[in-house]
Amino acid sequence: MMQGMLGVFAELDSTVEAIEELKHKQVGKLTVFSPTPRHELEHAVDPPQSPVRKFTLIGALSGVCFGYWIAIWGSNYWPLVVGGKAISTWLPYTVFGFEVMVMVGCLSTVFGMFYLAGIPRLTTTVGYDPAFSHGSYGVWCECAPEKLAEAEAILRRHGAVEVRGDR
Repeated sequence: MMQGMLGVFAELDSTVEAIEELKHKQVGKLTVFSPTPRHELEHAVDPPQSPVRKFTLIGALSGVCFGYWIAIWGSNYWPLVVGGKAISTWLPYTVFGFEVMVMVGCLSTVFGMFYLAGIPRLTTTVGYDPAFSHGSYGVWCECAPEKLAEAEAILRRHGAVEVRGDR
């Protein structure tokens, strides 16, 4: 069973140093809490590339296909023959296909963000402290029980104001 150690920091630099050492020694999975988005924390954590873009691509391609299909289907179902021109050509339906592509792509992006973020979250995040909304930084290190002492030592060495085990 995994447990964790929470370190509360007052300074951004000490938080970044603790994150880098925890990652270097591969103590466990890290979650960082910050009152505001900081690029220093993002560089220290080095998160993987977001898979939300796949939701956008699939939604946009589905939207453009549906946009062309519905426009061509409608013109074939209710044909308006004008001067012997073809009833279904792709050029007049490009605007409609583009608009449906943008709409479905945007909606699938929002759905992907909510789905991957786990929204709505019915329980509170493990390790969260309300002090992280008022100027403190937090590092939650989820690790095996035998690595808890190492995680605690690293957090204390880098100047954590408070270190406690949770779970």
